[in-house]
Amino acid sequence: MGNCCDNNDKSYDVAVIGAGSAGFSAAITAADEGASVVLIGHGTIGGTCVNVGCVPSKAMIRAVEIMHSARVSDRFDGVEASAKITDWAAVIRQKQALVDDLRTAKYIDVLPNYEAIKYMEGVAQFQADGSLTVNGEVITASKIIIATGSRPHVPDISGIESIMWLDSTSALELEVLPESMMIMGGGYVGVELAQMFSRAGVKVTVVTRSRLLPEAEPEIAEALTQYFEAEGISIITGVTYDCFEKSGKNIILHGQKSGEPVKIISERLLLTTGRVPNTSSLNLHNAGIKMDAHGGIVTDRTMQTSQENIYAAGDVTGRDQFVYMAAYGAKLAAKNATNGERLVYDNSTMPTVVFSDPQVASVGLTEYSANEQGIETITSILPLKYVPRALAARDTRGLIKLVADKNNKKLLGAHILAPEGADSIQTAAMALKAGMTYDDLGSMIFPYLTTVEGLKLAAQTFEKDVAKLSCCAG
Repeated sequence: MGNCCDNNDKSYDVAVIGAGSAGFSAAITAADEGASVVLIGHGTIGGTCVNVGCVPSKAMIRAVEIMHSARVSDRFDGVEASAKITDWAAVIRQKQALVDDLRTAKYIDVLPNYEAIKYMEGVAQFQADGSLTVNGEVITASKIIIATGSRPHVPDISGIESIMWLDSTSALELEVLPESMMIMGGGYVGVELAQMFSRAGVKVTVVTRSRLLPEAEPEIAEALTQYFEAEGISIITGVTYDCFEKSGKNIILHGQKSGEPVKIISERLLLTTGRVPNTSSLNLHNAGIKMDAHGGIVTDRTMQTSQENIYAAGDVTGRDQFVYMAAYGAKLAAKNATNGERLVYDNSTMPTVVFSDPQVASVGLTEYSANEQGIETITSILPLKYVPRALAARDTRGLIKLVADKNNKKLLGAHILAPEGADSIQTAAMALKAGMTYDDLGSMIFPYLTTVEGLKLAAQTFEKDVAKLSCCAG
């Protein structure tokens, strides 16, 4: 492999398009494998997660958690607390300072550590002859990895072009809170931001075609809906959208629910209707790269596209749009591109987390998806009122659902709804990875008074009544 520092003819072993999490993962991995790399960025370096996604949203969620904790302090006798927002703009500025610091520390300051990586800023495009250019300048590379990420999807609804809607990026930049907000979409972004803005004092209405978290277990989605409504969040499901109109300072959505007209009015509209792969400016047709119906780049399990010298990873593929999966896929793509390996992408034990309160954490198959594969399943559902940690915290919101193969007891999926559920899901992921049965999980030693102990109790629930067990018995 060559050294890009000796390269003045714009020729490299690997060209990586996109300077977000996937792009950095691909570039660093390729450099570590001995390749000369050009990393091509356009816009703010660092991609979605650090700039406008995971980092700012989770910081804001934690900030307003204080408001909710004060409101429910009466769970404990003799305790009274209060909290209020005194300067929302200051909250926003602190969030942005964190984003700026992490972007510098984890992206900008990382590049000088790799002499084999040259960073270029510009628009990458494939030309009619299949060549790759950046700002019109031809870049020659033996292998190309596309990691251009995604952007918020804007639904095609009449009247939307005439209103000032928000997306997840602009919503997290608001320095003045509106009185009311309509959130269109019940996926994980919509769920997280709905609760965040509600706890900050905004009257929130969530509008969705199906239900909250349509890919989650129905028991979890139903319970979370109840908890949201108890906090004052309005949830309107099963809506078909007709049109938007502007009325004074308000936005009006006209739609249908169960065949009857509905009209939803709010000061601001936040769109959380999914994300679209960033492929439109690349001219992929010139390179003969196959895309799916939604504009995502089609790859095989080695991250190779329809062109053998071109790979793709991360949100641009339209699947598993989580930062850690983007980095994982990009690492595989770089290794396969540089060494001719055939490492395959495996998301069978991919954990996912929704940072609502209570948190939703899942890994493996749902009951429905397992049945769709022809697997005869057995499930256990453990309400959190049977988990000692929840009783001690006086917060029994939630449940744990395990899915197993009925014929051999092998665990197929784990789904947690709990205030601290996110920190427990990796244990379930490791159990699935190890091929454990629910007997295996139920016989393991877990620390007492932890949320993760609920996994043990849920495993025992397949064949026992845990209400009849003493503490730590089993």
